[in-house]
Amino acid sequence: MTEGSNVTEEQQFKEAVAIANVPTLLMVLVQLSGDKRWLSDPYKPKRPRGVDDNDSGGLSEEIQQEIRAAALEAILAWKGGKPPALNPSDQDLVEMLTVAMGETVPEEYGAMTSAQLGQTPMLWDQKIDVPKDFSVIVIGAGVSGLVAAVNLKTAGIPFKLFERRHSVGGVWQDNRYPGAGVDTPNHLYSFSFAPYDWSAYFAMRDELHDYFDQVAQDFEVKDDIQFDTDVVSAIYQEESQSWEVKVKDSSGAETTHTANIVISAAGIFNPPAFPDIEGLDSFTGESWHTAEWPNDKTIEGKRVIMIGNGATGMQIGPEIQNDVESLTIFQRGPHWASPHEQFRKQVPEPVRFLLKEVPLYRMWYRMRLGWTYNDRVYLSLFKDENWEHPERSLNAVNDAHRAYFTDYIKSELGDRTDLLDKVLPTYPPFGKRLLMDNGWYRMLRNPKVELVDNPIVRIEGNKVITKDGSEYEADVILISTGFDVLKMLSTYDLVGRSGKNVRDVWGDEDASSYLGTVIPGFPNFFTLYGPNLQPGHGGSLIFVSEMQVRYVMDMIDKMNTQNVGAVECRDDAHDRYLDKLNELHEKMVWTHPGMSTYYRNSKGRIVVNSPYRNVDFFEMTKTVDMDDYTSESRVG
Repeated sequence: MTEGSNVTEEQQFKEAVAIANVPTLLMVLVQLSGDKRWLSDPYKPKRPRGVDDNDSGGLSEEIQQEIRAAALEAILAWKGGKPPALNPSDQDLVEMLTVAMGETVPEEYGAMTSAQLGQTPMLWDQKIDVPKDFSVIVIGAGVSGLVAAVNLKTAGIPFKLFERRHSVGGVWQDNRYPGAGVDTPNHLYSFSFAPYDWSAYFAMRDELHDYFDQVAQDFEVKDDIQFDTDVVSAIYQEESQSWEVKVKDSSGAETTHTANIVISAAGIFNPPAFPDIEGLDSFTGESWHTAEWPNDKTIEGKRVIMIGNGATGMQIGPEIQNDVESLTIFQRGPHWASPHEQFRKQVPEPVRFLLKEVPLYRMWYRMRLGWTYNDRVYLSLFKDENWEHPERSLNAVNDAHRAYFTDYIKSELGDRTDLLDKVLPTYPPFGKRLLMDNGWYRMLRNPKVELVDNPIVRIEGNKVITKDGSEYEADVILISTGFDVLKMLSTYDLVGRSGKNVRDVWGDEDASSYLGTVIPGFPNFFTLYGPNLQPGHGGSLIFVSEMQVRYVMDMIDKMNTQNVGAVECRDDAHDRYLDKLNELHEKMVWTHPGMSTYYRNSKGRIVVNSPYRNVDFFEMTKTVDMDDYTSESRVG
């Protein structure tokens, strides 16, 4: 309530509840009142199509108003001091989520739902009494690095964090291109332990960076971060069961630091990948990679060519289309894109008030997003051997997704049916990363914009020349070709036991690790957002990082309670995990032959995506099984 305002708190709640999401309000009502009749007809929401918030729940106006009135009464009573009547069990949570989503949620989701609602804290909340000479080094202050830093801080474990940039946020420090923002709803793309008053449903780059900076400040980890510092190498010392980490600061001075454990949070979206095009380096205009967008350059009024049409290109194109003289986009292949009615929309002030003042509303809103964006479509990503159209889809449900997205694309193109062959993918939905449409297809109707699917063969002067001999002149080339994702842990030299370099183990494109976290031959080393951890079927990587760090913290706790100085993943544990992972992938969409994708290497093995549901990974990482490791007693 603003200073001097005559609006009462009760009126604010009334205004907020009047426009709030009904399925979310319904769960708040059940938990505050304890009355489970609200989980039965006629109050049960209907299952929505697509991924929108389903604000009405598909219910009649009369039923919606009945729910809103009861929810307002329950919220005001709670605000007045009445405690929630229901402390839901895991079974209750599954029943409630099933009703909230209008579809069956499997029973095993109870424990993970409890964690995502904050009933089971994901943040390590107990002190770990480590020896006084024990310490940890964290590499990278992006999303995963912050999760590690906050957990280490709350556990009282000494650590240093080295970050090559001058601030926190990882790729959200780098991504400064026009239109940069998240394509997962930010109420989900955020830490479970750090809520935030988001201004939009899909935050733009600046607000995302501000959020991560705020988390670093609130949890007092900024003083533990050494910015503008590149990690040069990390080398394991067998005699001392420790790591020597060499770093270089902005002046070029190198120093060496020692720690018992190294947690690498360097991520996979670096360094930028450049296309192998003859003459690119001698282009007479200006060019830059979209991940390195310069502050002093402009594209206004210029003839712009953009090479690439993935997630970054889809954000940039619609943003700059009216600022340029012309925009020519070269695509290697089309992508599936999903609509979302909340995309690029502001959160209404009354709803922001409700999200901030009623934690249960925020948690249930987040949980519904989690189901929608995480495991909901998982089963539709498996190949049905008896499906009659394997060239276009995987199974009946996947084919229905295809029909839905196709209808959407056609509706967005309108009378530009001539573009359909260029933009409609021939491969199954989810075969490549599913993008969030922010007006891409409407942009293609702009007379300034041209989409080219003819391969580039060379660049001469200021001209891009394609395979059919066509020439396109440009003042600026934007290189939007992503990152060298497959070459993981490539930004520093990593040497494990017996002097073995990680490149000797992985090569340049065949990374593998147990739980995406630990590598045989590299004791006391943990990699966050490692191989096969990207939730390719959707969802927030942040919760994956939280699950990983929970596992690492449990390991540190066990090492200290059991006087263990070194732990190393067993080869057989790693190999069993990898065999199962590869076996699952052979049955899933990402091994479909109908498309190329950065998810898989030149041999066809999926290296980036996880074949597991989020709930499976939650169970796998809940506690460390020391039988998966060889361990050494602590020396000294």
